[in-house]
Order: sequence, then C-alpha cells, then structure tokens
Amino acid sequence: MSESTLVLALTIPAFNPSPQTGAGNNTYLLPGREPLLVDAGVGDPRHLDEVERALGGAPLARVVVTHHHSDHAAGIAAIAARWPDAARLKKPWPERDGRYGVSWAPVDDGDEIPAGDGSLVAVWTPGHAPDHLCLFDVESRTLFGGDLMVRGNTVVIPASHGGSLSQYLASLERVRRLHPARVLPAHGEPIDHAEALIDVYIEHRTQREAQILAALAGGASTPAAIVPRVYDALPPALIDFARESVLAHLVKLEGEGSVRRVAEKWEVGSGK
Repeated sequence: MSESTLVLALTIPAFNPSPQTGAGNNTYLLPGREPLLVDAGVGDPRHLDEVERALGGAPLARVVVTHHHSDHAAGIAAIAARWPDAARLKKPWPERDGRYGVSWAPVDDGDEIPAGDGSLVAVWTPGHAPDHLCLFDVESRTLFGGDLMVRGNTVVIPASHGGSLSQYLASLERVRRLHPARVLPAHGEPIDHAEALIDVYIEHRTQREAQILAALAGGASTPAAIVPRVYDALPPALIDFARESVLAHLVKLEGEGSVRRVAEKWEVGSGK
C-alpha cells in the first residue's frame, strides 16, 4: 500500500497478477470524511483486508468502478457483502451491469462525486470500454485513469466487446485538454507526463494503422492473418488481444472509408 504525492490516495493492490493484467490491478482509496474506493478489484480477501485496514475503522462511503471489465468490477459483490451501506457507482453499460448481482447508482459525465475530504469529477472516456470513466481531482489535477493509459505499454481496444478505437483516440484528446499533472492508472506506475505519453500513443496507432494497411495490400484479409505481420513473437496468452486490436483498427478504417469488409474478410478500398 502506497500514497500518492498530489492527492491523498492510498494504492491498494487487487492481488490479481496475470499475463493480461501484468502485476495486477491498482485500486485507490481516498480516506477522509467520505472514504471512496476507485475500482473494486476481483474479490480477493487480501484486497478487502487491505481496504479495511486503510479505512482504520471508518465505513466505506462509496466505490466507483471505472468500467465493467472483470478485473475492475468482479470484486463488487464481495465489497457489498463487507460494506453493505457503501454506494456502488459506475457509468451504465446495460448489457453488462447485472453480471455481478448488485445494483448500481449511475454516474454520468461531469458528475461531482464526494471523495475523501474533497470531490472527484467524472470524465467519460469511452474506447477501451463504452462505460469507461476517469475521475479527476481538479485542485491537484490528479486523474484516476482506469485503463485509459499504462506507463510503458499500450491499451487494448477490444472491438468485439464494446471497444472503439475512434472513441479511444477522442478520449485521449479530451484528457490532454485537462492537462493532468499526474495520472494514477489501474495498472502499473503513476504517469507524470501524461501529455507526452498521449503523443506516443497516437504516433503508435498511426504506425500500426500503416502496418495493417500494408498487410491488407499484401494479401492478409482477416485479423488472424494480419497479427503475425504486424506483431513480433507474441506470447500465446496475448494473441487474442492482438486480434482485437487489429479489428479495432479495421473498424476505424472502415468508418473512414479506407477499407471495406466483404463477408468475413477485409480489403483496402472504400465500401461507401
């Protein structure tokens, strides 16, 4: 458990390392008058015990889930069992919100949420997921970034499961306009130069797009066929994520009129 330097936020690990989550998820507790937990983890008892210790006997007032992917939301039932009076908040995703058997209070873009001894502003940042929220502390300019950014890595856009690369790039530009001093991500270390990382992300996506177009021109016509042409020696556990990323690029390019889908295959050229 560690403490950020810009806003009183205790980092509490969710104890879920894996090839997909790296060292595992970060959750963040803001103690004070209105203790708030950012993300619910996966229900590991060690996570719940760490949260309880950090609360120091105070009740948990609310938990905000940045989005409904399992490594962020699956622990909500365990949290509800231990702190039944804690409000459970997220931006609605109707197709998934009933998955863990709890009810949610809706959060919308721009909502101000009591947190610790201050408040956080909800910033809707779809792309990685349609319900993805960041939470912004205006005074310190600290952004709780969920899966929007990861230091030293890129973010998967799961196009088959609600992801949108076009929305993701727009969300990055929206966060750039906030000029965050620090981003506290759900995975990895804090990000102190968010705007520079956004530039890196956009350049990376531009390069990947060119690689995918070249692969299509060279005869690859499905995400599975494109992956080995644009990724080097991927571990087997990450191949599905790479296919999703390629599909996200193809859907974006289709919307822009650069590629078209014919049955289950893709080719260069406008379908409009």
